[in-house]
Amino acid sequence: MVRRVEAQQQKANNWLIPGDETTLELTIGYEQVAVDLTAWIARHEPDPYLRQVYEFGVLEDFDHLYRYSNLYELLEGKHANWIVGDLTEITPGRPTIFEHRHPADEIRRPMTAVASDPQSILNALTVMSAEQQTMNYYMTIGNRFIEPIARGLYAEIGMIEEQHVSHYESILDPSATWIENLLFHELNECWIYYSFMQTEPDPRVKQLYETHLAFEIEHLHIAAELMREVERRDPEALLPKSLDHVMTFEENKHWVRQVLDSQVQLTSRDSDFVPVSSLPQDDRYFAYNSQVNAGGTPSEEVIDMNRQANGRDYRLETEGDNPVEGLRLGGDGRTRGYSDRHPGLHA
Repeated sequence: MVRRVEAQQQKANNWLIPGDETTLELTIGYEQVAVDLTAWIARHEPDPYLRQVYEFGVLEDFDHLYRYSNLYELLEGKHANWIVGDLTEITPGRPTIFEHRHPADEIRRPMTAVASDPQSILNALTVMSAEQQTMNYYMTIGNRFIEPIARGLYAEIGMIEEQHVSHYESILDPSATWIENLLFHELNECWIYYSFMQTEPDPRVKQLYETHLAFEIEHLHIAAELMREVERRDPEALLPKSLDHVMTFEENKHWVRQVLDSQVQLTSRDSDFVPVSSLPQDDRYFAYNSQVNAGGTPSEEVIDMNRQANGRDYRLETEGDNPVEGLRLGGDGRTRGYSDRHPGLHA
């Protein structure tokens, strides 16, 4: 019964998306949401390791925004500045070509739900859900393009989205019971709807969020009652007394620039984050990455094609040049070179 209501909510929310928005415009919106949402989550994450998880991931979604924005100009002749507004810059992040990692290096250390800050649980569920939706979206629409470069780019970034889902799912507590997870999910939905209500300028949409919040409060009551009846546990021992933060979408340019400058050269090894230059030559990262990128990489090809068509790649750098020297525009209008071991990013 709850799933039926959740399906109705999904339709009501998803059908708010304008029908005259093109697939690429919606895609750019997805990646901007990924950047802005993860940036807020990282800034409000109390656990240092989990904060690093979010900072690592946000640089990759930031780069995806740049790749899709160039595809948008190449195919539709339009600039993405009207979509991202004053909130988000468009410039290279951790280049997508370097994001293809061995599956064994995509699993993170999990939190312990009963010992974690409730905000950490809300953060993880929120970002994981957004990445799951993005992965499913790309799997569904990536094959709807005629142009090979578009099909290739969606396939490539769609695979990275699977990595991101594994990346974020793995920080959740694997020992939590089904009902415990249900309780946290319902709490998370209450928090999200409440947060959106605080900043939604459209009265009609705000009323929809308020209605759905009422649904989720009832779902939370149901989950709590299930825990009492089935597991003989007190749900109040797991639920926070209050939620101190309201999630907002806000300008994040300087924060992203700082993370990009300090962490662009990181990769992951097992559950740790390390400079790629610290890995031995025979590390599985290089073997896997070279296999995936063999024969050409759509995320690089789309930039080359747009440069050929328009004389330069598309960027929206309102705060100055890219903070990473190796990702700035060279005198010939091309990004300065960087090697497969990343050192050129700061050379």
